[in-house]
Amino acid sequence: MRLSHDPLKNSARFDDPNLVSRAGLVPVMSLAERAGLGGLVRRYVQITAKTGVYPDLKVACLVAGMAAGADSIDDMDLLRHGAMTDLFGGVRVPSTLGSFLRSFTWGNVRQLEKAGRELLAELARRAPLLPGADQLAFVDFDSMQRRVYGHSKQGAAFGHTKIQGKTVLVRGLNALAAAISTPQAAPVLAGTRLRGGSANTARGAAGFTVEALGTARSAGCTGTIVARADSGLYCAAFTTACRRAGACFSVTARMDPAVKAAIAAIPEDAWTPIRYPRAIWDDQLRAWVSDAEVAEVSYTAFASKKGQAITARLIVRRVRDQNHTASSGQGELFPAWRYHLLNGTEDAHGLACSRRSSCRGGASARRFDRRRHRADNRQETTVTCGSAGGWRRLHRLGACPR
Repeated sequence: MRLSHDPLKNSARFDDPNLVSRAGLVPVMSLAERAGLGGLVRRYVQITAKTGVYPDLKVACLVAGMAAGADSIDDMDLLRHGAMTDLFGGVRVPSTLGSFLRSFTWGNVRQLEKAGRELLAELARRAPLLPGADQLAFVDFDSMQRRVYGHSKQGAAFGHTKIQGKTVLVRGLNALAAAISTPQAAPVLAGTRLRGGSANTARGAAGFTVEALGTARSAGCTGTIVARADSGLYCAAFTTACRRAGACFSVTARMDPAVKAAIAAIPEDAWTPIRYPRAIWDDQLRAWVSDAEVAEVSYTAFASKKGQAITARLIVRRVRDQNHTASSGQGELFPAWRYHLLNGTEDAHGLACSRRSSCRGGASARRFDRRRHRADNRQETTVTCGSAGGWRRLHRLGACPR
């Protein structure tokens, strides 16, 4: 058996008028309507361009298309396949939706963000999005660089990103994202901020942090909130914003001279050996690591910044570096260590670190577990899956600040 036509010249289209290709959109859009998606967009999004009329209908079309897996403006045509128009009214053609997105200004994007924050709060009241949020919730912050193409792409610039453990320059746009989760709930995106490709990770972090923590409170996180971030957000603006919002913070600290001095001052008998029940892969050692040592010390960060110094706990984890020349007869004169640093409030480390680790030694060692702090990897996975799916074309939204 063989094809009767050239497969490169064939195309498939779902055009049966009696079948529905995306029936799962019915409960999704029903919940969105009950949560007031259309009303929120009408209230906040005010576009002056001619192509910005009926924003409630067009935003609903975009939400439905992305939920159905649309990957581009042309893919929005799936909303008109088969009998879809019998289930949904107000469906717009892809060209209309594309013109609508291109009419957005930076102010319109901020308006849409406000509508999204209130929609999430209403969804949390109508559905069990974040069980256990009245006791403990995590808000994870992360930035990412996404490659874009085209010489006239607004805001596109070269920025640093990591690919397979190597730092490379990629021409694209930079996005800052926040996700809310609980020990019993999967991450839920609380907000995103699109920035120019050359933007520093911490750019605009203070305002974005306040908005994300406010969204978490509105979504039912009435208990303790722990804000977690990597070293890119290790700055006074981020920690001060967390403190002002009434949240704890746990952030990976950078190895600067002040931190090195604090580590050097830790007495040798203060280090507690620990053993992980499951080995952790170390990219620099290129080996599985199951043994480490931890210690904690009080540390004042950002002391050089007037009015922004913060005294918190500095928890240090050290792993003994391997002697790669031992096989050739070169012995070790003194042990060399590699350090991983966590800086945060008292409550943050007591909550962000696992109490079930099989550490041996003092109480601080039993509470320390790098894997629990790095549970914000779930947030990174959430953002990565989203950017590789239906909403990765959101950089078509008008003005992108540089």
